[in-house]
Amino acid sequence: MMINMNDAGSISELLNKAGKKELSDIIRYFCEKSTAAERLALSQFASEFRNKYYGTRVFFRGLIEFSSYCRNDCFYCGLRRSNLKAKRYRLSDTEIIECCTKGYNMGFRTFVLQSGEDTYFTDTRLCKIVFRIKELYPNCAVTLSIGERSYNSYKKLFDAGADRYLLRHETANEEHYMKLHPKGMSLGNRIRCLYNLKEIGFQVGTGFMVDSPYQTYETLAEDFIFLRELEPHMIGIGPFIPHKDTSLNDFYHPSSTNTLILLSLIRIMLPKTLLPATTALGTIDNSGQKKGLIAGANVIMPNLSPLKHRSDYLLYDNKLFTGWEAAECKPEIIRNIESIKLTPDFSRGDYVGLKEKNDCRLILKHLKSK
Repeated sequence: MMINMNDAGSISELLNKAGKKELSDIIRYFCEKSTAAERLALSQFASEFRNKYYGTRVFFRGLIEFSSYCRNDCFYCGLRRSNLKAKRYRLSDTEIIECCTKGYNMGFRTFVLQSGEDTYFTDTRLCKIVFRIKELYPNCAVTLSIGERSYNSYKKLFDAGADRYLLRHETANEEHYMKLHPKGMSLGNRIRCLYNLKEIGFQVGTGFMVDSPYQTYETLAEDFIFLRELEPHMIGIGPFIPHKDTSLNDFYHPSSTNTLILLSLIRIMLPKTLLPATTALGTIDNSGQKKGLIAGANVIMPNLSPLKHRSDYLLYDNKLFTGWEAAECKPEIIRNIESIKLTPDFSRGDYVGLKEKNDCRLILKHLKSK
């Protein structure tokens, strides 16, 4: 397959039109055969697409990991139900609000509430928390990352004031999905949840692990096709990192290279998406998040969780808790971002097309009322 490395537009067109075979060939080429110069050109193209829609802005999200309990038993996750060595905790409503207050005073205008699928946090409890955050900080966005729930549950959370929802699909291939998850979980339900969230009106985020066990270039191609179809507002990808207390503990430890390549390819294919430089990327590479931003990412998520619990929320081994990952290191993070000629931005940082879509809905509502 001929790839024109002199024209970002032709690569974008190719990624948006290619079928599974072509996409797998493109991904294989960049991961196995591309030169350093070609990978540099790819990241420069990705940055150009990001800058076209977002300028040089890098958006900050304040992450609050509020529960390490989970009802699921995913084979790769340190929080899996059967991991008896995991340290479990739940933040109280008051503690969650205190994290938001701390973040607000530091300048954050988006809070990401993340947990395992903890059945203790019912719709009533979560709606109360979301409503209180929006009541205190109406100019802030609330993002939830709490797993699979019913349509009615999502609707209640949206009506309570939640703005965004993150739910990684992990892989768009059914066979691959079942190698990573136990019976009782299904890719079909995960995808149904994502479309439900979009229908309700959330800004929706999804994503997958890079170099996960049993992943192939063909399954990655299916991920790209699914992303094209869903058109999520946010896409989070990061390297698979084994956890010692899971059944996948013996799998290899990846480098950051493939994740950086895929970040750039996704940015070029879906240029308006909000694309984080993830904690996992920073965990396996000391400069991983800086490299991620150079490769086209435009979001980082420093941790606002109480210090005493940060080491207990272990999805994988050796998770990073300092530097880019700690809200307390805000001055250092700002300096690092500015050192690569990007601009720290503490606004809500909504998806670039959101205002246009909302304006259209308002116009239609106005016309119907006449």
